[in-house]
Amino acid sequence: MSSPRFGLTGGIGSGKSTVGAMLASIGATLIDTDLIARRLTLAGGAAIPAIRDAFGAESIAADGSLDRPRMRLAAFEDPGARSRLEAILHPLIGAEAERQANAASADAPALVFDVPLLIESGRWRSRVDAVWVVDCDEALQVARVAARPGWSEDAARAVIAQQATRSERRAGADAVIHNVGISLVDLADEVHRLWSIAVAGGA
Repeated sequence: MSSPRFGLTGGIGSGKSTVGAMLASIGATLIDTDLIARRLTLAGGAAIPAIRDAFGAESIAADGSLDRPRMRLAAFEDPGARSRLEAILHPLIGAEAERQANAASADAPALVFDVPLLIESGRWRSRVDAVWVVDCDEALQVARVAARPGWSEDAARAVIAQQATRSERRAGADAVIHNVGISLVDLADEVHRLWSIAVAGGA
């Protein structure tokens, strides 16, 4: 019997990556689509030629990787640019995610696909058995993201505005992990509880 598949998602700054790491530490095979995207856009990455063709040489940094700050600004200013970039990246990300899933151990208790835009994409829901959403309030999202190097509160809000709303994510969730007002220990307890139910077939 194949391993159950779960989609893990949440808005920027929600703590999704922290939850993903916790799941990996207790036995999940974690497939991180953000990490896949970064590898695709490194120097020599499979997406670089198509990005260069679509956006010009100025979209590529001096080291041969995607110029992320420039592309982030272009995507904020022009939804069409974001759509063109997603049209390049999403099929490549999906193919690599499936490759990793197929390469996972047959006795893996569960596969967890960490997908930031799972709700927005529409295509991931059919690929997983259940969707887990990490949720917190927007003010906390902004504070967490603004604390990262190279980010500001305005930049954080701009990303949040382009993502699904909290209510949209919760509406698409089979389980919600509330990551606000709790300690990391409490969060880990909640993740363990959800994992125990999931691997027992109760998700």
